[in-house]
Parts: sequence; structure tokens; C-alpha cells
Amino acid sequence: MKEEENVSFDTSITITDNAVKELKNLLEDEADTTAVRVFVQGGGCSGFQYGFSFEENVSDEDLVIEREGVKICVDSLSYQYLDGASVDFEEQLMHRQFVINNPNATTSCGCGSSLS
Repeated sequence: MKEEENVSFDTSITITDNAVKELKNLLEDEADTTAVRVFVQGGGCSGFQYGFSFEENVSDEDLVIEREGVKICVDSLSYQYLDGASVDFEEQLMHRQFVINNPNATTSCGCGSSLS
């Protein structure tokens, strides 16, 4: 199998300006971090839940989205759930959090971190 730099996807995951700004702030404290991984895994109150992690190494099979020097990577399994979604960052009086607005989610919980 021929080795590729990254898998080619029709990139339809949007990272908002607010999310990029907050990710830049977070990455300043993470010296060995190459990218931020956004993923979907089993669990949560609706069957699946979103997750974020810092990555030192990005797989050749990951979709990589880069905005203003910030790299976001998504594995191919998570991509099928996140296709068409947007990653945003909200700062309100009672909380600060990343929010995924996902048109693929048939239901989601009140906390915004799980979907089905």
C-alpha cells in the first residue's frame, strides 16, 4: 500500500474563529503538541460522546484541518459522525466550553457533549 501524507476527505468540518482563538491559547501551554484531536466515542447519555485531546503525532490516516496555524485532526471513524459539523467555542456567564454543532445528530443531551 502506498504511503500518503493524509487521507483525502471532502473537508466539511468547520472550525469557527472563536474555536481557533481558544485552541491557540490552549496550545501555547502544550509544548509537544502537534494537533488537537476531535473524536466521537461510545458513551454519554445519548449513546456517543464528543471528545478532545492533544496529539503529539498525527496518523497518516487522519483528516487534518488547519486554520491560522492550528491543526485539528479527526480519525476516519469519527469523521463519519462529524461530517458537516462545526466546532465552536462558547463563553457564557456560567461556563466556557467547546461545542460541536452537528447536523448528523438525531438527538443530543442538554450538556451538548453527547449524541445519537
